[in-house]
Amino acid sequence: MSESLTRQLKITKQAVRGKGVVVAQNCRAAEVGAAILRQGGNAIDAAVATGMAIGALEPWMSGIGGVGFMTIWSAKEGRAWTVDYGPISARKLDPATYKIVGPGPANPFAWPDILEQRNEVGYHSIAVPGMVAGLGKALERFGTMKWKDVLAPGVALAERGMELDWYMQVMIANGAKHLTKYPASKAAYLCDDGRVPANDWQGTVRHLKLGNLGETMRRLAEGGPREYYEGALARDIAADLQAGGSAISLDDLKNYEARIVEPLSFEHHGVTINVAGGLTAGPTLRRTIELAGAATKGTGAPDAAFFAAIAEGMHTAYDERLKTLGDKPTDTCTTHFCAADSEGNMVALTQTLMSLFGSNVMLPRTGITMNNGMLWFDPEPDRPNSIAPAKRPLCNICPVVVVKDGKPWFCIGASGGRRIVPAVAQLALMQIDRGLDVEAAFHQPRIDVSGVGPIRVNRDLPDAVKKAIAARLPIVEVGNQISPLGFANPSCIVRDPVTGELTGMNEIMSPWAGGAAQ
Repeated sequence: MSESLTRQLKITKQAVRGKGVVVAQNCRAAEVGAAILRQGGNAIDAAVATGMAIGALEPWMSGIGGVGFMTIWSAKEGRAWTVDYGPISARKLDPATYKIVGPGPANPFAWPDILEQRNEVGYHSIAVPGMVAGLGKALERFGTMKWKDVLAPGVALAERGMELDWYMQVMIANGAKHLTKYPASKAAYLCDDGRVPANDWQGTVRHLKLGNLGETMRRLAEGGPREYYEGALARDIAADLQAGGSAISLDDLKNYEARIVEPLSFEHHGVTINVAGGLTAGPTLRRTIELAGAATKGTGAPDAAFFAAIAEGMHTAYDERLKTLGDKPTDTCTTHFCAADSEGNMVALTQTLMSLFGSNVMLPRTGITMNNGMLWFDPEPDRPNSIAPAKRPLCNICPVVVVKDGKPWFCIGASGGRRIVPAVAQLALMQIDRGLDVEAAFHQPRIDVSGVGPIRVNRDLPDAVKKAIAARLPIVEVGNQISPLGFANPSCIVRDPVTGELTGMNEIMSPWAGGAAQ
C-alpha cells in the first residue's frame, strides 16, 4: 500500500470480547484456539492447539521446526511460570564451520559475513528445535485435554495444505531466492519454473501441499511429543539433517528437554510484571521500565514526556544489552499469540523460525520447515553470545503476564525482532500508567527504539512528541505500512477485574491478525 494512499485512510480494528479469548497474528489460528475453549479446554489447551496449527497457516513464521517461550498464569497454582523451549546448538558443532569472510554491514552491531551464509541459510543454520517439547510440557503440566485432541485441528490443516492468498504470495516472493535452493522447499512453495504461485482472477480457493507435513503431524499426534525426539519420526528428522550436512544428531534430539522455570518478576506502580527471563528480552524490558521511572505516569493518551522517557530508557537499555550480551538487528519472522479462559488462566506465547522461512530448508521426509537458530549466536569468538556447541543463544522474545491485586490482569507479547520490547513496553505502560483500555492503547501511534540508529517515530504522533524526542535523540518518521509492518506485531488480552470479561486486541496494521471468543 502506497504512502500517499495510507495518508488518506484511517485504519481501525475492533477488539474481540468473551469469557474465553484467543488472539493471534493469524485469525484462523485464533479460531482454532477458541474452538478448543468451546470444547471445554482451558487457555493452555487452546494455546497448544493454536501453536501446533499455526505452522500450516503461516509456515514462514513458525512451525514444529521452530522454538519459543511462553509465560503462563496458572489459576490452579495462583502464580506465573515460563516455559523455555528455545534453541540449542548441536553437541558436536564445530564453530570453525562459521568462518568469517568479511566485515559485514556497516552497522557496528551486525554480525560479520559468514562463509556461504552458513549461520543464516541452509542446514548449518539449524539449531535443535524445541517447539514440540515446549508445547508438550506445557500441556502436560497445565492443560486438561489429551495431546491427540489438541493436535487434531493442526493435523487437519496440515493435511489440507496452506490456503494461498495475497499475503502468502508476498511472503513467498520475499523468500524465493533461498527457497529455490532446497528441493522440498521449492516443490512446496514455488512453481516448477521457480515462479511464485498465483490465484486466478475468480478467486478460486487454492491450497499448497506442504510436503509431507500432514503425515508428520498425524504421526506426532498419535505418538506423542517425544515421538519428535526419540521415535521413528526423530530418526527421519535426524537422517534428513545429517544428509544435508547439519551437525544435529539423533542424540541431540533425544537429549532435548523443554524447561519450566521461574519467570523474571518485578514490581511497577502497583502491578507485578512477569516475563520470560534469562537470555530473552525480559531483562531489557525490566531495565527500560526501571529507567523510565515515574515519567510514564499520567491520564489518557501518552504525552511527550511518556514517549521521551520510553525513548531514553530503551536506548540506554539496548546499549547495555548490546555491550554485555550481543545481538543482531535483523528482521525476523516470529509469531505471537495470547489465550485466556474464564477460570483465570492466561498464556502469552511467542514462537519462531527466526528468519523468513527459517533456514529455508524443508526436510524431505517430514515436510518440516526448520529454524535458523544459529543466526542468534555471535560468530565472533570469545564473546558472551559466541557460537559454541550445546549452547543457548540470546533472543528478543518477550511474553508477559501482568498481575494486579494478586490476579492476572493482562497478557501481552509481540513479534518483530528488536521491535518487540519497545511495543510491549509502550502498550503495557499505556494501560498500567495511563489508564487506557486495550482497544484505545492499540490505536495509539508508537515509537521504535532498537539501540541502533535513530529513534523511529510514527508519523501520526503529535509534533510536540516528535520535538521532545528529537531534542534528546535523532529521529526518523515512519509511515503506517502493511507489508512489511513499520512496527512490531503485538497481541494482548485483558481481564476486567469486576466482570471477568476478556478483551483481546491485535496490531491494527496487520491484516491477518485477529481474535476469536469462546
